Amino acid sequence: MLETAARPVARVPRAAGVAWTLLIVNTLGSAGAKTVIPLPRSVSQLITMGCLGVAFAIALALNTKLRVRPSAYLALLTVLLVSSTVASLDLEGGFGALFRCFRFALFLATLWLLTRWWSGSIDLVRHHIRAYAVVLVTVVIGLVLSPGNAMPFDYGGRLTGALWPLTPPQIGQYAAIVIGLTILLWLGGRLDRRNALIVIIPAVGILLLTHTRTATLGLVAGTVVALLSLWMSNARARKVLTGLVLTGALVMVVLGGLVQAWFLRGQSEENFSSLTGRAKVWDALLAAPRTTLEYLFGVGLTDKSYDGLPIDNSWLAVYHEQGIVGIVIVAAFLLVLVVVAVLRPPSLARSCAIFLITYCLSASFTEAGFGDASPYLLHLALAASLLVREAKFLTAKETG
Repeated sequence: MLETAARPVARVPRAAGVAWTLLIVNTLGSAGAKTVIPLPRSVSQLITMGCLGVAFAIALALNTKLRVRPSAYLALLTVLLVSSTVASLDLEGGFGALFRCFRFALFLATLWLLTRWWSGSIDLVRHHIRAYAVVLVTVVIGLVLSPGNAMPFDYGGRLTGALWPLTPPQIGQYAAIVIGLTILLWLGGRLDRRNALIVIIPAVGILLLTHTRTATLGLVAGTVVALLSLWMSNARARKVLTGLVLTGALVMVVLGGLVQAWFLRGQSEENFSSLTGRAKVWDALLAAPRTTLEYLFGVGLTDKSYDGLPIDNSWLAVYHEQGIVGIVIVAAFLLVLVVVAVLRPPSLARSCAIFLITYCLSASFTEAGFGDASPYLLHLALAASLLVREAKFLTAKETG
């Protein structure tokens, strides 16, 4: 009689974690603030693309048999890649559009190869936190070495990357992700309080120094929704959520003026209401004439700008580059992630996925990143890996 006992997939190997870390480095970008040691953009681009190439090589070496798990998220992203490539072929955006498609393809290929180890475990969460924590450490080192470069006047005194060209919104995003995921690991008993505070306290300080409203609101929204998902199954989560609500109310009453001043960042009410000028770019983009093909498929992958100004909205950036078809695909993979997260039973992995999905959704209205290789797609890939049911395979020995 055949043995049919199943066993869970092995933990994520260290090399796969290295590949994941290299994907994170690739999505750091190559343009930003002035660094202590001048770093030409061509050099930083070479480093980030080199990291992507090495990540793909490692993933391929680990998965030579090309065993991949089904993933609706990655399948829809692959369709988006095909659509983007077709739109980029007319070279309206120059050869840079095709290069971005190639980068996107290599990024997705690496993720497909790594799906072999997507089993709902939190191993990749730890790699995610560690990688971004290292990035934040470089930001702190840059602040110590050169406060003037790290908090330049050009960025309104907000914290930037003085070792690697990182903008305040980027740093704020990384800090928020580290804070949220670390809180959840502590709530799930996978991290003790001391180590959690060692990570959370400096990350909160970094987030405050960036004055990044998008990251702050995304952190609050993601954490609250994640804690609500644990409400019935985790007593500590209920206590923490209650404490956060009470603390937030107290802070607004006692320090409401300081909180308002921090959010305004010295801007006028008109500038604040127009989202730091973003609304003007959005209005111009929507009012621009388009051909039927551009309306359906967009103009191809660009640097996420319009008329020389950043779009800073994931939905409008996708509309501009990939058209209505791109919007539908992006909405589809987000809907898939949300529905699967809702249907999964309460668990630490599910709460981490919910945090990441909520954060990305809230940030999508003032940051671009849903239509190309980006930190946001990597956050959502991590969420997708956490929502996979525990995989089980049969060995040759077990099947007789």
